[in-house]
Amino acid sequence: MENILVIGAAGQIGSELVVALRKRYGAEQVFATDIKQAPEDVMNGGPFEILDVLDSNRLIHFVIRHKITQIYHLAAVLSGNAEKIPMQAWDINMRSLLNILDLAKEVEAIKKIFWPSSIAVFGPTTPRFNTPQFTITEPNTVYGISKLAGERWIEYYYNRYGVDVRSLRYPGLISYKTEAGGGTTDYAVEIFFDAVRNGSYTSFLSAESKLPMMFMEDAINATIDLMEADEENLSLRSSYNIAGISFDPRELALEIKKHIPDFRIDYKPDFRQAIADSWPASIDDSVAKADWGLKYNYGIDKLTETMLEGVRNKLNKAD
Repeated sequence: MENILVIGAAGQIGSELVVALRKRYGAEQVFATDIKQAPEDVMNGGPFEILDVLDSNRLIHFVIRHKITQIYHLAAVLSGNAEKIPMQAWDINMRSLLNILDLAKEVEAIKKIFWPSSIAVFGPTTPRFNTPQFTITEPNTVYGISKLAGERWIEYYYNRYGVDVRSLRYPGLISYKTEAGGGTTDYAVEIFFDAVRNGSYTSFLSAESKLPMMFMEDAINATIDLMEADEENLSLRSSYNIAGISFDPRELALEIKKHIPDFRIDYKPDFRQAIADSWPASIDDSVAKADWGLKYNYGIDKLTETMLEGVRNKLNKAD
């Protein structure tokens, strides 16, 4: 029987991953933790506890007490926020990962770890279109630097200590269940909420800022598929490229106008524009497809329709 710990369960990924894991493994087998309160379905749908991953003593006691066999470590300071507090973000992102890796090295019961990387590992010198799995990685953001360093650490711990860590380079993730939380791709979440509330949106990225994006359900399925893949099928131990779908704010606005004809979008790029300009416009995910069968269910049309319906339902319930 698996006992799974999710760290960062209140976040955009964690809040949906916990629900999916509980459906798959059983509610009582998935322990959700964060440093703050989580959404109601996470807190009431199974075990939930306030836990700081930087507190290594409490962390190891929790893992041993609950006989944890898998850890999903999702806690991090995201790209936009990290630029405002660079040293604090570096400390949180790196120290938390190293705490988990050292824990897994010492606690034999822990069989697998998931840690998310990001397209932020790429930089302005990376090929922007169809970015290969193996290419130049020279990030120029604190978040990207921490993710690149993390990739090197997880591969080191696998090769040196046999710690089975698995990772995906997430593109921008889109969900109506949790609102945006400080990332450079967050316009693709905010735009739907503003479209429903106000019929208009001011984008902090320019009209032509094409970036790879993924609907959250596809990201959750990819994460679980990777964790359940046979170890011998995994050809790399850093982090897998996953592509999703690529579009820019103008293209997304045109899709929204198919459902809300009077929708208007304006553009007022801020500091996140420079970050977006350093990231790929599209990704080559052929290695993940070959190794463990990565697949997607959402294109831009299905994503837009699903997001608008989900946002409307969420806002109606709030009223």
